[in-house]
Amino acid sequence: MAPRNHIYSGMGLTPDDGTTEDVTETDSVQTAELLVDKQPAEEEVRTIIVWRNVFIMAMLHIAAVYAFFALTWKCMAYTLLWAIWLYLCSGIGITAGAHRLWAHRTYKAKLPLRILLGMFNSIALQNDIYEWSRDHRVHHKYSETEADPHNATRGFFFAHVGWLLCRKHPKVIEKGSRIDLRDLLDDPVVKYQRKFYLPLILFFCFILPTAVPVICWGESIWNAFYVAGLLRYCFTLNCTWMVNSAAHMWGNKPYDRFINPSENIMVSAFAGGEGWHNYHHTFPWDYKTSEFGWKINLTTMFIDLMATLGQVTERKTVPEKTILARMQRTGSLGAGVGCD
Repeated sequence: MAPRNHIYSGMGLTPDDGTTEDVTETDSVQTAELLVDKQPAEEEVRTIIVWRNVFIMAMLHIAAVYAFFALTWKCMAYTLLWAIWLYLCSGIGITAGAHRLWAHRTYKAKLPLRILLGMFNSIALQNDIYEWSRDHRVHHKYSETEADPHNATRGFFFAHVGWLLCRKHPKVIEKGSRIDLRDLLDDPVVKYQRKFYLPLILFFCFILPTAVPVICWGESIWNAFYVAGLLRYCFTLNCTWMVNSAAHMWGNKPYDRFINPSENIMVSAFAGGEGWHNYHHTFPWDYKTSEFGWKINLTTMFIDLMATLGQVTERKTVPEKTILARMQRTGSLGAGVGCD
């Protein structure tokens, strides 16, 4: 399973319906606070590696490489399609669920959809909804400081996976402990998943992905477990991690040139539309995480479909005049839209 990196914190999000009035800036105005969070070099805390997590991640990636080169070409076509379907479902569990619904509250979802998203999130196995949302709220409030769980200023590897392989920085605990997370535990779906997380992830992430190919079309247990289970899981993890690493390093910044998050079309393609990251960190309450609607944004398509089915209400957006004003004020001069 994914190493657990506990961060007992979160972030209070600015309430906004995003439909009729301008939105207050939430990123550059925090500069003074963020500068205070950065410690002088002589006070840097020594990185303590958690070797158990290193071993788990290493074994997972070795197994995934083995499955990709040795087993994918031996699998039945249905098994590969099943693995892709699980990748899409687990991705939605993170992007539409843990991220846009629970971490940012960008829309409201009725109970049946929240249950479905909780199941999808369990397939993803990236810590339970409460922990994932908690980490992400801290990331937004203290982005690119020592209080950021996956601080991209510490390099690509740390932002991608290294933050899961070592003890969290004391600043993460200090700043995060001040955040109110009561809204998360008020949701029975979040509480249930957190209480029964171990059996849920064992079933949804490993047992179900293995059992369906074996029972339904006679795939071997070995192929099903390694391809639909481990390879699919490892690939999904890395797609999510790319948002923390690549999208904080490469791309352009048409909305706010003073922050690291960038517009990265490749990350959007693999992470369900989460790569429009300069926009997202500028307007984190927008349910689309982008001003381009369905453009390379599978998650927005899913949320809109659920709205059509009556499962989603109160989708928050940002008025066009607010977006344009922000681009003129803080965006990169002459920057286009999308990835450089």
